[in-house]
Amino acid sequence: MSKSRVVIVRSEKVLSKSKQIDSFVLSEMLKKGLQTLSGDLDFRDSIRRHYSPQDVLGLKVNCLAGKGASTHPEFAVAFANLLKQSGTKEKNIIIWDRSNDELEEVGFPLNCKGDGLRCFGTDTDGVGYSNNLYEHLNIGSLVSNILLNYTNVQVDLPALKDHSLAGISCALKNYYGAINNPNKYHEDGGDPFIADLNALPEIKNQSRLIICDALTVQYKGGPSYHPSWNEVYGGVLISSDPVALDFVGSQIIDQLRQKKNLPTLEKSGLSPKYVFTAADKNHNLGKASLEEIDKIEINV
Repeated sequence: MSKSRVVIVRSEKVLSKSKQIDSFVLSEMLKKGLQTLSGDLDFRDSIRRHYSPQDVLGLKVNCLAGKGASTHPEFAVAFANLLKQSGTKEKNIIIWDRSNDELEEVGFPLNCKGDGLRCFGTDTDGVGYSNNLYEHLNIGSLVSNILLNYTNVQVDLPALKDHSLAGISCALKNYYGAINNPNKYHEDGGDPFIADLNALPEIKNQSRLIICDALTVQYKGGPSYHPSWNEVYGGVLISSDPVALDFVGSQIIDQLRQKKNLPTLEKSGLSPKYVFTAADKNHNLGKASLEEIDKIEINV
């Protein structure tokens, strides 16, 4: 039985005491994580296993919670720079989320049509959602035209955080930001809806890598930012299996909760059931057990 690999890269130097990001250290963390995931000696070969220089890549960030519990702009830019070094043209990289206001609130500079690295939301004039309804299992939604028409492959760049309804928000749940009606699908902790959405062929077939921002982790009170329950973790999680990455991410949140003498997600009634549904035979999106996951932890 082949295992799904999840790499956790941590550094005590990536964030200053005021939580400013050291871009050089972050870039080294990403390079080391990519090499460890693939076994390649050069991170550019690791990237080329998943993306060709002809691809137009969507970097799907998560900005819903605002500063403090969202993907850091420096994080997305650091990975975009590695893509460019691997042969991807800058004009073929689009950082995106559902709205321009949320991107700007977090600190992403918008650039819809200009030269250079592009960054814009689905609500940009002339972009929007599909005209046709995409139906799959229990999901019926309009899908962002950025995913459908502006890009052909995705890099999932979530932020790791607790979620008061779903248990956690990370790789799988990040694609709620790609549809017009996510509020319809939070019942029963998002189970099975989050798994169903990720099984939608238009999303499943574009998913290649997940690079999770765990520099800081909202371990309670999420998905909103609550400073008292937000911990510096100094981490990056990398995998090609979104289910395995979410499984490992839930373990990290539980470790932080236990460190603070808080009940685990399960004891709080917040076990992320959708992660296990995503691993079942009907969805088959990845692995969700310790026996099936090759977890590697390294320090930079």
